[in-house]
Amino acid sequence: MATKGKSALIPTRKIFVLDTSVILYDHDAINNFHEHDVAIPIQVLEELDNFKSGNDTRNFEARSFIRLIDQTSKQKLISDWVALNAQNSGKFKVILNEQPLKINAEEVFGKGKTDHKILNAALSLREEYPDKKVVLVSKDICLRLKAKALDLHAEDYETGKIKNVDELYAGKTELVNFNELIIDDIKKVKILDSENIGLPIKEGNHFFILKNKRKTANVFYNHNNQTISSVSTDAIFKIKPKNIEQAFAIHALLDDNIKLVSIQGNAGTGKTLLALASALEQRRNFRQIYITRPIVSLSNKDIGFLPGDAKSKTDPFMAPIWDNLRFIKDQFIGDDKMSAKIDELITTEKIAIAPLAFIRGRTLTKIFFIIDEAQNLTPHEVKTIISRAGEHTKIVFTGDIYQIDTPYLDSESNGLSYLIENAKNHPLYAHITLQKGERSELANLANVLL
Repeated sequence: MATKGKSALIPTRKIFVLDTSVILYDHDAINNFHEHDVAIPIQVLEELDNFKSGNDTRNFEARSFIRLIDQTSKQKLISDWVALNAQNSGKFKVILNEQPLKINAEEVFGKGKTDHKILNAALSLREEYPDKKVVLVSKDICLRLKAKALDLHAEDYETGKIKNVDELYAGKTELVNFNELIIDDIKKVKILDSENIGLPIKEGNHFFILKNKRKTANVFYNHNNQTISSVSTDAIFKIKPKNIEQAFAIHALLDDNIKLVSIQGNAGTGKTLLALASALEQRRNFRQIYITRPIVSLSNKDIGFLPGDAKSKTDPFMAPIWDNLRFIKDQFIGDDKMSAKIDELITTEKIAIAPLAFIRGRTLTKIFFIIDEAQNLTPHEVKTIISRAGEHTKIVFTGDIYQIDTPYLDSESNGLSYLIENAKNHPLYAHITLQKGERSELANLANVLL
């Protein structure tokens, strides 16, 4: 009985079949299934071959995966099971031939579609290894639904996913009935030692709204210095914060000791405008201000199909950034000297606005780097961007995790959520979630009601 009970605790080895969407999301996915085996249909390699050229991140992922498979297989046949390099991992193979199947996806759903051939590859493994659980892993919901219609187990790729995003770190805490004497001290001294103040501090930098019946203090806890400091509501570059969350964002953006900032919030909360105004306020401290956003392809086409040069291809995608810059410039109407200075910053490329793909290979040294719409990035893309930071560079990610335009990403699996969850305790990082829309009452109606 003891032996039987012990064997029951040993998990059944599984075979995970990965489709193209998983590889384009994470080229190292085959090493993330622990002791289980991983298989790739040959059709996935054929699709990756079409993605290997170009500067987009998915092109990088395709090339990296192809190199990884080449290193893993070495001189062995990839159609045979090969041990993976990662420690305690299972085996890997490419599924080449389709045997006659009891259930044929192409007969059920139609011939000639790659997705149906991928389904058949998984079905063939299930018939070949009836003692193992075969699971199709895909970020394509429709493909997962088709698999389940054939009674084939199907899952999303879970690595990097953030659970309970509705409880995602917001960067701020409101404390009521706080000690009035401490609030008075903060208002007088501006900076206090945090010891014995009574803040619920864990790790990392954090903003607090301290309230009692009559007074309020808005403060920032600095993890490195173990201090709390008063947060200013003054305007920067003629952009005045309209609420305390915006003031918190500006404080983080202006702090020299914080090298990584994320700002999350609905449309119209001022994320991009605050980041751009803060960059211009500190323009003398950086060699260049670089603003970018990931380009979401139209109808699965790359921007290369659009007419014109690189600037004319990408200007429509960069229009919201130009709109924010134009808004800032409008604040200096009547100040010809500053208006001319902003124009000069653009013409000399002290301010550079370009899509993310065009920065690949560049060294980010002494740059104020703003990545807008960061929710359309994968966790691997976010990691790649941060890893390129050189000395005296500040990186700012802005976005709305609930407004994702990229297929196969959602509020749990996008790079912005991943960054907020995993960096929240780091002393070089600060985050704030903006909740109050400031664009217009009509825009707020859309966010609240629609």
